[in-house]
Amino acid sequence: MTQKIGFKWVLLLLVIINLTSCSTRVEQGITVTLSGWQSNPNEQQLLQQVLKNFETEHPNIKVKHEVINDQYMDVIKTRLIGDAAPDVFYLDAFEAPLLMKNDVLEPLDNYITKYFELKDFIPAMLKAFRLNGKTYGLPKDFSTLALFYNIKLLNKPPKTWSELLDDSRKLTVDKNSDRRPDQYGFGLAPELSRLYFITKAFGGQLINKKGYAAFASPRGLKGLELIVNQYRQERTSAQPSDVGASNGSEMFGRGQAAMVIEGSWAIPYLKDTFPKIEFATAEVPKINGKKGTMAYTVAYVMNKKAKHKQAAWELISYLTGKEGMKAWAREGLVLPSRKSVLADLGYAKNPLYAPFVAGATYATIWQAGDNLPTILTHFNNQFISALIGEQSLKYAMLKAQNAANKEIQAAN
Repeated sequence: MTQKIGFKWVLLLLVIINLTSCSTRVEQGITVTLSGWQSNPNEQQLLQQVLKNFETEHPNIKVKHEVINDQYMDVIKTRLIGDAAPDVFYLDAFEAPLLMKNDVLEPLDNYITKYFELKDFIPAMLKAFRLNGKTYGLPKDFSTLALFYNIKLLNKPPKTWSELLDDSRKLTVDKNSDRRPDQYGFGLAPELSRLYFITKAFGGQLINKKGYAAFASPRGLKGLELIVNQYRQERTSAQPSDVGASNGSEMFGRGQAAMVIEGSWAIPYLKDTFPKIEFATAEVPKINGKKGTMAYTVAYVMNKKAKHKQAAWELISYLTGKEGMKAWAREGLVLPSRKSVLADLGYAKNPLYAPFVAGATYATIWQAGDNLPTILTHFNNQFISALIGEQSLKYAMLKAQNAANKEIQAAN
C-alpha cells in the first residue's frame, strides 16, 4: 500500500514537472510587437538599446519592433479594424480621444500597482490618456514650446508679445517693399498645433461643449490677428516656406530668422546641424498678460486584442518606468514625463531646457476631442489663405469653422 502511494506521488511529481517545463517553453516563446515612428536616427538607436536592456531583464519575452514613418495613424487604424494591430504602439495625445472612445485600447488600471508610482507622472500629460476614469496610456515623453533667439543679435529675450513685435522690427534686416528681407525678426509656424494657445489668450476656444469647432469667435480671432498683422502689415515675420526652409528650426539655424518658437527637439538638431549658431531659449512671451505655450505628448498604449497582455504590460511598464525612461530621455530629444526622471537628468537646471520644463505647468495640451483632426485640416487650409492675403481673417476662419462643423455633423 505504501509503495502504491509512493508511486502515485512520484507520478504526480513527474506530471507537475512536465507541465511546468511546457509552461516555461511557452513563456520563452512570447513575442510582443511594438510599433512607432522615428523622428531621427538617434531616437531609433536609443530605443533599440532600451529594448535590448528589456529583453536582457525579461529573457522570456522578445520584442518585435516596427518603425512606421509614413501615414502612421492611418496604418494603425487600418490594422485595428483588421485585427492585425501591434500589441503595443505609440499614440499621440492628438489622436488619443478617438481610440479611447472606440474601445480599441486595453485599460491599464488593473495592471498598475502602487510600486509603479503613477503619481510620479506630470499630471497634465497623464490626463491626456484618461477617459471616464480609466487610464489607456502612459506618456513616454513630452515637449512644450519655447522661444529660441540668436544671442549675437539679441541680448535678452522678450517677455511679452509686444516686446517680441518690437524686437522683430529691429531684427528684420534689409526691409524693402519690393523684395524679401535677408533676415526676419521672427519665424512663425502657421499651424493650429502651434497657434492653439494663442487663440485662448483673449478667451477664445477651439471647440464648444458639443465638440464642434468654435475658433472663429471675436475673442479667438484677437490672438490670430497678432500673427496675421505682423506677417502682412509689418513684414517682420515669415513662414519657413517663404525662405525655402522645411521648418522653423532650419530657418533659425540658417540665420533667416532671429527668433522662432520651437520644441525641445530643436536643441540637439541645431547643435548637430548648425554648430556655429549661438542661441538661447526662454519661455514663450506673455500674450494679453497671460503665460501660454503648447505641450505635445505621446504614450505607449496596449491593443485591446493583444495576444499576451501581461507581457505587453511588462514592456509598457519598463519603457515608462524610471530606468527605461531615463535611458530614453537622456539625449534631450524630448523630455521625460516622470517628475523624478526630469529632476534626475537635471533638465530644470539646464538653461536651454528650463523654459520647456517651466512651460509644462501651464501649457495647453495638443488635444481637443475626437473631432480635432477634422478641425485641424479646415483651420490650416483657411488660415494660410488669410495669412497670405487671399481673404480676410474673419471670413477665412468662419469659412473653416462652418466647413469643419458640417463635416462633423455629417459624421455623427
